[in-house]
Amino acid sequence: MSLRYALTALLTGRPMTGYDISKSFSRSVAHVWHAPDSQIYPELNRMERDGLLTSVEVPWGKKGTKKEYHVTAAGLADFRAWMSSPLTPQRQRDPAFLKAAYFDFADPASVREQLAQQQAYWQEQLSMLEGTRAALVDRTHPTLAARLAKLTEREAELAVRYKVYAYDGLIARARTELAWIADGFALVDELHGLRPE
Repeated sequence: MSLRYALTALLTGRPMTGYDISKSFSRSVAHVWHAPDSQIYPELNRMERDGLLTSVEVPWGKKGTKKEYHVTAAGLADFRAWMSSPLTPQRQRDPAFLKAAYFDFADPASVREQLAQQQAYWQEQLSMLEGTRAALVDRTHPTLAARLAKLTEREAELAVRYKVYAYDGLIARARTELAWIADGFALVDELHGLRPE
């Protein structure tokens, strides 16, 4: 998936400035496609150059202006074509699994520390994902709410249900990661006779 489709998806809700896109991106699309600002702003410029977006200057501060981006008909058509195209599964590149396969090269205390760091990360992710899912279900998520305002009730139901389905997958993945990490702690204890402090 390229960044442009993640940005188009976000802009289907409402026109936004680059700053608003960056903020909204971190609260929604970033859960499935991470990108820093250093990639977002150049991609917005490319998309505008390619006719997928258009921008207008809007007031900012007392005297300034900034660009507000809108998806064009061509941008929406490109997004629909991408959404209708087959998905090519991506091969995994996760250092956590590579390291796990070679934990025999690390001392057991270091393995436990790495597992604890992964566990803290996935517990935080799970909490955030469950909170986002709840906001989608009750339709209070700000990015979704902006999009729903333009949709019929049937279109809104489709948008909500598919987004919840995506988050159910992300939540299941986080829970699976946490279960795998718990198995890792048990394995270290079994192999090295360690117990958590």
